[in-house]
Amino acid sequence: MIRHTVVFRLKHSKGSEAERQFLADARILAAIPGVGRFEQLRQVSPKNDHDFGFSMEFADQAAYSLYNDHPDHVAFVRDRWIPEVESFLEIDYVLLNGA
Repeated sequence: MIRHTVVFRLKHSKGSEAERQFLADARILAAIPGVGRFEQLRQVSPKNDHDFGFSMEFADQAAYSLYNDHPDHVAFVRDRWIPEVESFLEIDYVLLNGA
């Protein structure tokens, strides 16, 4: 299993319609085959300056690769993520043996 996570800050004003629309439109990612446990999260720690997070799970590397290359994901990154995200950190996890 791979857990794909990203924390990010948008270029939009906090609480704006543009922010709301970005988050609503990002839900298209949950419908891509192989995506499990898609969550949109609000970051609350004062230890970093990101505002939101996305988290999702994939059964294996093949499922993650299909997602990464899927036309809906490619289009979202090109048309929404790149122009609207100011800063982000992406982390992909696998379980440690024995965990």
